[in-house]
Amino acid sequence: MTIFKAAAVQMRSGTSVERNAETFETMVREAAANGAAYIQTPEMTGALMRDRAALRASLRDDAGDLIASAARRLARELGVYIHVGSTAIAAGDRIANRGFLVGPDGADIATYDKIHMFDVDLDNGESWRESATYQPGGRTVVAELPFANLGMAVCYDLRFPQLFRAQALTGAEVLTTPAAFTRQTGEAHWHVLLRARAIENGAWVISAAQGGTHEDGRETYGHSLIVDPWGRVVAEADHAEPGIIYAEIDTAASAEARKKIPNLKNAREFSVEVARPEPALKAAS
Repeated sequence: MTIFKAAAVQMRSGTSVERNAETFETMVREAAANGAAYIQTPEMTGALMRDRAALRASLRDDAGDLIASAARRLARELGVYIHVGSTAIAAGDRIANRGFLVGPDGADIATYDKIHMFDVDLDNGESWRESATYQPGGRTVVAELPFANLGMAVCYDLRFPQLFRAQALTGAEVLTTPAAFTRQTGEAHWHVLLRARAIENGAWVISAAQGGTHEDGRETYGHSLIVDPWGRVVAEADHAEPGIIYAEIDTAASAEARKKIPNLKNAREFSVEVARPEPALKAAS
């Protein structure tokens, strides 16, 4: 099977994990009722909160997390693959920004901890230091599903093309970047980065996003996207409101794109040389 229906769920997660879990369940059920076999939700599906103490108080481990547990139950009941883009999970004295991919039997197929930490200072005083709270992951993941080889990533990972190239070289036909992109950075770069990752790797890209003004005051960009291997946007939530987008994914399109532009095969190893001009000789006195 090379064709499946994918859904990207756009959310506006608040500070209550319980309320977010209810929204998650409602939207996953809607996506499954509309025929989606693979359903992806955004980064930090469980909660978005700036208050670190409150965040830590809400944490549970993999087995007890409300979102992960709901995903397992719903995947089994509905017979679908559910990809929780990520949620916050207790990881010793730190927190893991962890994605879950759950199969129709209700078992975890794979988990992925976000590798690249969003430590940036933006305009208008907006500043983020994820590394102060979260423990970065150290490995990427490609899941071999019956209908596609699927690479897992999260949000800021999108700016590191080597991650997606490694997944594509491992056989990934579908790349994923569930996100909570800020409004500032989303307006500047969201579309072009997603399209670039698709074009560079001849792969589908599916990206469910957070959108709007959240309870903790942050603004996220929304605009969940599904991009084909030729870089064309085939589905978009053209706004920041909660909603669901759908697309028929044919992994044969990835093979066709890579046949036309075989850059994965044409890549060569190379070294980098720094050339410096010789210092100018002083004029003879």
